[in-house]
Amino acid sequence: MGGLLRRYWHPIAAVAELEDHPVKPVRLLGEDLALYRDRSGQYGLIDRHCAHRRADLASGIVEAHGLRCHYHGWRYDHTGRCIEQPYEDTADPASRYKERIQLKAHKVEALAGLLWAYLGPEPAPLVPNWEPFTWANGFVQVVFSEVPCNWFQAQENSADPVHFEWLHDNWGARLRGEGGPYSPRHLRLEFEEFDYGIVYKRIREGQGETNPLWTVGRVCLWPNALFTGNHFEWRVPMDDATTLSVGWFFSRVPAEREPYVQKRIPYWTSPVRDAQTGRWITTHLMNQDFLAWAGQGTIADRGQEHLGRSDRGIIMMRRRFLADLEGIAAGRDPKAVIRDRGVNTCVPLPVAGRDAFTRGLTREERQRLARDGVLGGAAQREFAWLAGQPEEARRAWRDAMGWD
Repeated sequence: MGGLLRRYWHPIAAVAELEDHPVKPVRLLGEDLALYRDRSGQYGLIDRHCAHRRADLASGIVEAHGLRCHYHGWRYDHTGRCIEQPYEDTADPASRYKERIQLKAHKVEALAGLLWAYLGPEPAPLVPNWEPFTWANGFVQVVFSEVPCNWFQAQENSADPVHFEWLHDNWGARLRGEGGPYSPRHLRLEFEEFDYGIVYKRIREGQGETNPLWTVGRVCLWPNALFTGNHFEWRVPMDDATTLSVGWFFSRVPAEREPYVQKRIPYWTSPVRDAQTGRWITTHLMNQDFLAWAGQGTIADRGQEHLGRSDRGIIMMRRRFLADLEGIAAGRDPKAVIRDRGVNTCVPLPVAGRDAFTRGLTREERQRLARDGVLGGAAQREFAWLAGQPEEARRAWRDAMGWD
């Protein structure tokens, strides 16, 4: 699976993050790396430890070109090539010693306010330019969380619609101290594979077949994301035991606020446990997911499972991954790798409630769609974002929405 996942680009940081702090330590697919943006604007992702005495390059100095080790001044460019050794160069100007020094380096690209890394074989595919990345008049936020479990059990959640009924509605209501009857049951489920993942469709009690969650559905996006119409959640493997959750949230501003151009995409890290009590934070949907994933164990023992009819999407996902492993062994690209630049101009996805994101809606229309469960809570005035949202981001969001 490591070889398979290295065929894809993974989001690892926010663009604004390196504008604030130009060097960031990154753990990705079991590798410890230093991500940086030098003063020329070039991004680099290189081995976290200097080749000289293994000092931590996450504490390095960004230069006009490259990253310099804070310990003895060796400097590296974005390809991992050592381009300066201050004392060696002074003591022996003719020395070619630095030409023999090469750190591991990986590709980095910026798109949609995120920085993406590719750790796989050449030629690298394109960073997918998903349709929502092209939408205008929207406010975008990026949220990170570290979850102590394997990425795959997190991703399996993306093809498990029944958990909305129980984890988020029924259990969530009881966490809030609400009693009363259980929420409407799921009546029908359908799962369909398409070019970029698996679509699940669902009908619950009180819903008809015209409901967009049945006619369009939600997307388990390949290989490690969920797309729900106005936001993505990537489950990025830091290593076998830790997952970096990366959320990209799009809120279309009300028609009264258009045209709107966002100058900076805010970011923050949302904690998974309360700092004082150590208890899991369960006040938000994503945090409830985190607890459920980690509760299966660091790496879930699937030999102890008893799958049912609601798990058809998970079975479909596992079979597709096994087929992808056979494909890369035979020299083929796995599912959803994009190499055609024409296709990548704007890669379409199934979008439930598309008008809410692509057409200017009044505040009243937005509130109605939020109540119907199509637009999501972010359409509501008092919507509470994940724990840890900084006041800067909250103020910027409320200003974009035109709320005091």
